[in-house]
Amino acid sequence: MDRELYTELMLRRSIESFEQHTPASQPLFADRGIPDTLCYARLIALPETQHIEDACRRYRYASPVFVAPPWPEIYTTDTERKQDFAEASRTYEILVEVYRECGYETIELPRLAPFSRAQFVLKQLQLI
Repeated sequence: MDRELYTELMLRRSIESFEQHTPASQPLFADRGIPDTLCYARLIALPETQHIEDACRRYRYASPVFVAPPWPEIYTTDTERKQDFAEASRTYEILVEVYRECGYETIELPRLAPFSRAQFVLKQLQLI
C-alpha cells in the first residue's frame, strides 16, 4: 500500500465532504475530519505535512469534537479495522493531541450503550 498516496486521498475526500456539507443549516456529525488525516500522517511518520496542517487551519469544524476512546471490552478487528488494540490506543492519543493543537475542545465519549452515548452528545450540545 502506498501510504503517502492514501494520505492524500484521505485529505482530498475529507475536504470534498467538508465543502459539500458547509454551511449547514442544522447540526451535522462526521465520523472523521480533516485533522484525522494529520493524525494518520503523524502515525506513519510522513515527513511533509505542512499542506495538511494548512488544510486543518482553512477548513474549520464546530467545537467541541467528540472522541471515542478505544474500548477493550468491545474492540475487535475485521477486514476494515486492522489495527490491533495497542495501535488503536496510540492513534487515539495522537488524534486527541492533533485536534487540541488545531484549537478544538475535545470531549471523550463515555463507555456506554449507543443510545446513552447519543443522549450524552445531545445533552453536551444542549439539543435536548
